[in-house]
Amino acid sequence: MSSKAKDKSSNTIPLIIGGLGLVIVALIGILLGRANPSRETSPDAPLFPPVEVDQPAPALALTTLTGEEVSLADFRGQVILVNNWATWCPPCRREMPEFNSYYNKYHEKGFVLLAVEAGSPEIEVRSFVEQFGLDFTILLDPEGKSLETFQNSSLPNSFVIDRKGHLRLAWLGAINEATLEEYVSPLIKE
Repeated sequence: MSSKAKDKSSNTIPLIIGGLGLVIVALIGILLGRANPSRETSPDAPLFPPVEVDQPAPALALTTLTGEEVSLADFRGQVILVNNWATWCPPCRREMPEFNSYYNKYHEKGFVLLAVEAGSPEIEVRSFVEQFGLDFTILLDPEGKSLETFQNSSLPNSFVIDRKGHLRLAWLGAINEATLEEYVSPLIKE
């Protein structure tokens, strides 16, 4: 076999593998779309169900943008959504306005949203909060304590703790207000 033929065949293999990868991703997308047809008809439809758990909430204490140290235990008796996010994360940015809307609707009914920023400089976090007009509590986590505590380093991720201090729901990936309505609102009403 000539060296030109070898070069051509060695270049073809990565193209074939890449093409197969794209086909697999497309098929997964098609299958997910069929599994949740309501997602195609309404952008406000729940994205996907959470993982349901029932275990004591972990201990976690972090600092707010005002310099106050708070812990999850401080909010016992309320329903807490802990959201791990970052200023640079596009899905995190998309879910923030929906979180703010949901928070404003339910915070007087015992709902707390603790948005844990995963390590950006404080000045960037403050700018982000101002830009989005966020009303809920922002926690700074330069050392990644929350990601370690919840054993999940993918962003965004969210966890719901019930009024009794039990971790009940977990999501990996962005969620929307319809998802919160479907899965978190019943816990608020308990």
